[in-house]
Amino acid sequence: MEGNRLRECTAPNSAHAPPLLHTLKPSRRTGLNRVFAAVYTCAIIALFYRHAQTLLYSKTLVSFYVTLVLFISDLILAFMWANGQAFRMRPVYRKEFPENIEKVMKTSDFPGLDVFICTADPYKEPPMSVVNTALSVIAYDYPTEKISVYVSDDGGSALTLFAFMEAAKFAAHWLPFCRKNDIIERSPDEYFASSYSRSSETEKIKIMYESMKVRVEHVVETGKVDDEYITSDQDRQAYSKWSTNDGFTRQNHPTVIQVLLEKDKDRDITGHRLPNLIYVSRQKRKTSPHHFKAGALNVLVRVSAAMTNAPIILTLDCDMYSNDPRTPLRALCYALDREIQKNLAYIQFPQEFHGLNKNDIYACEHKRLFKLNPVGFDGLSGPNYLGTGCFFRRRALFGDPSTLVLQEIKELSPDYIVNQPITAQSVLKLAHIVAGCNYENQTKWGSKIGFRYGSLVEDYYTGFRLKCEGWRSIFCYPERAAFLGDVPFNLLDVLGQNKRWAIGLLEVAFSRYNCITFGVKAMGLFMGLGYSYYAFWPTLSIPITVYSFLPQLALLNGVSIFPKVSEPWFLLYMFMFLGAYGQDFLDFVVGGGTIQKWWSDQRMWMMKGLSCYLFGLTEFLLKSIGIPTQGFNVTSKVIDDEQSKRYDQGLFEFGVPSPMFVTLAMVAIINLFSFICGLIQFLNGSNKEGLFMQLLLTGSIVMNCLPIYQAMALRNDTGKMPFRTTFTATILASAVYAVASLILKF
Repeated sequence: MEGNRLRECTAPNSAHAPPLLHTLKPSRRTGLNRVFAAVYTCAIIALFYRHAQTLLYSKTLVSFYVTLVLFISDLILAFMWANGQAFRMRPVYRKEFPENIEKVMKTSDFPGLDVFICTADPYKEPPMSVVNTALSVIAYDYPTEKISVYVSDDGGSALTLFAFMEAAKFAAHWLPFCRKNDIIERSPDEYFASSYSRSSETEKIKIMYESMKVRVEHVVETGKVDDEYITSDQDRQAYSKWSTNDGFTRQNHPTVIQVLLEKDKDRDITGHRLPNLIYVSRQKRKTSPHHFKAGALNVLVRVSAAMTNAPIILTLDCDMYSNDPRTPLRALCYALDREIQKNLAYIQFPQEFHGLNKNDIYACEHKRLFKLNPVGFDGLSGPNYLGTGCFFRRRALFGDPSTLVLQEIKELSPDYIVNQPITAQSVLKLAHIVAGCNYENQTKWGSKIGFRYGSLVEDYYTGFRLKCEGWRSIFCYPERAAFLGDVPFNLLDVLGQNKRWAIGLLEVAFSRYNCITFGVKAMGLFMGLGYSYYAFWPTLSIPITVYSFLPQLALLNGVSIFPKVSEPWFLLYMFMFLGAYGQDFLDFVVGGGTIQKWWSDQRMWMMKGLSCYLFGLTEFLLKSIGIPTQGFNVTSKVIDDEQSKRYDQGLFEFGVPSPMFVTLAMVAIINLFSFICGLIQFLNGSNKEGLFMQLLLTGSIVMNCLPIYQAMALRNDTGKMPFRTTFTATILASAVYAVASLILKF
C-alpha cells in the first residue's frame, strides 16, 4: 500500500494515469537513527552493568540505597528512551495535491462534512472565540450544502446560544465577502487583525462584526440575554428553556437542540445556500455520568447521524480556528484514495498555535507531541488522534474495518441516508432522544463504538483503541497551518492542563488495555512502544525528581555519586548525556525549531517533571486506592492583558499560589546553594574529579531555574512568586537538607 505511494513520488505522471492526489517520502535520517539507537542501546547495557556492579560491592547501606535509587531512575529513563525510538524507525513526509480533487470527482459528489465544535464554559472559553472557529469552517472552500456545523455546549449556557444566533445572522454577510475577495483568513477576528485590504465594503462588514462582538461580550459580562436582544418569537421560544425552568443548571438540564441555519431554507445576501448550523446542549443529570468531552462528542455523533449523517466528521476544539479554507480538500486527497480507504480511520492535522512569544517560554508549541512524533508514527500505522483538527471517517467509529457494529436504532448506522430536513419533527424528536443522559445505558457507546470512555485523555485513548482494532491514520502536515489555536499565558494553566493529561495517560497505562501487553499484540512492536511512550510519560517525574535533588544534596555534603573524570565510566556518562540531548536538539532544530525554543522546551520538560507530572502521578495513585481527588477543570482561554504583556516580555507567571510552585522553588533553592558550595569546593581543589559531574548537572539545573530566581527575588509585578510560596519552599528545602545530611553521614 505505502510502497505504491512511495513509487508515485518519483514516477512520471503517465498520460493515462489518474491525477496524483498525494505522495510519500521517507526521512533521509532513518538509517542514522537506527544506527544511533543500536549504539545507545549498548551504552545503556553498559550503564546497567555498572549499576549492578556498584550494588553488589556497596560498602555501606547508604551507598547501596543511593545506587538503587539511581538505578531505578535510569531504568525508567531507559524504558522511555526505548519507547521514543519507535518514532525514529520510519518517519515519512507526505504531500497532497488538492487542485486535482475536482479532476477525479465532481463537486456535487463530494462527501458531506459534519463539523463538531465543543465548548463547556462561556467564562473560560469566550463565546466570541468559539464563534470565530465556527465561522472559519462554515466559510470553507467546499460546497456549502455539504457542510453541517454542530456546536456542543456542555455548559448549557444561554450566553453561548445567543452568540451563535448572532453568528448565524453575520454568516449571511461573511460567506459572500470571503468568496468575492478570496479571503484566506476566514476567522473574522484574525482577518481584521491582519493587514487586510481596506475598502468601503471591508469597513462595512468590519463594523457589522464589531457590533456583533460588542453585543455578545455585553451579554457575557451581564450574564443574561436581555429582552432588547430577543427580536422574534423564534428567539423567545429558544430562550424559554432557561427562563421557564428554575432548575436549569450546567450540571442539571434537559436537552436543547436549536437549528440556527438550515441549508434548504436559509440563504446569504447573494442568494447562495448557507450551511447547516446546529446548537446542541445534551441532557445532564447529577446522577448520570457524562464522561466529559468524550461523552459530548458521542452525543454529537448520534445527533448528527439523526440529522445529516455525513460520512466525514471534523472534530475541533473551540479555540482552534481554520487557517486554510482548502483544508477539507487536503483531507479528501486521502479519504478518496481507494488503496487506503478501506482501513483508514482518520486524517490528522497538527495542532499549531498563534500568539506564541519569541522563545515559547512555556513550550506550548509541543513540537514533539503535535509535529515530530506524528511524522514518526505516520511511517507505521499513522499518528495518534490529537483531539482537534482531525477528519474522521464516520464508519471508523462503529467497529473494526471488517465488522460493522449494528446500532439499536437504524438511523444511527453510518451508512444510513437521511432523506428529511433537519427541522422535521421526527428528526428533531430522534435527536433529542439520542442526546438524553440515559440513552447510552446498556449500549456499546464508549466501549466498542464512538469515542472511548475510561480516560481523561479521550483523544489519545480513542486513537489507541482504533489502532488496536486494525484501523490506520494519516498525518497531513501542509506548509500553511490548517488550524491555529490559542495558548495559555499563565504557567498554572499550562501545568494544570498537563496534570490532567498525566492522570488520563496513567489511566490507560494501568488499564486492561495496557500499551505494552495489549497494544504490542494488537498493533505491532513499534506502534505499541510509541503509544507506551505517551502512556508512561508521567513516570518521568521519578527520575527528574531524583536527579534534581539527590546529586545536589550529596554535593552539599561532599559525597561523590558519579564516576571520577579520570575513570573510563565518566566517558560513558558523558556520551549518554550528550547523545540524548544532542539527538533531541537535532530533531527539534531540523523540525523547524530554534535554539532558544529548544532551550525553553527542555526547561519546561524539567519543570513539568517536578510539578504537574509529579502531582498527576500522586493524584492517580490516590485515586487508585479510593481517595477522592480534584475533578476535571476546563483550561481557561480568557486573555488577561497584564499577563499577556508579561508573556510577550518572556516573563514567567507565578502570581497565584500553588503547591506545584513549591516543589519548583525547593529545587531552585537546593540547586543554587549546592552549586555555590560545590563550586567553592571545586576551586579549592577538594575532590575535583569526584564532584565534577554533580557540579555540571547542578549548574545546568540552576540555568533552567533562572526564571524562578527572578520571580522569587528580582520582580515586583503581580506575576512574581508569592512570599508564602517562597517561605514554604525555603522551610521544606532546609528540612530536606537536614534529613539528607544526617543520612549521608552514616
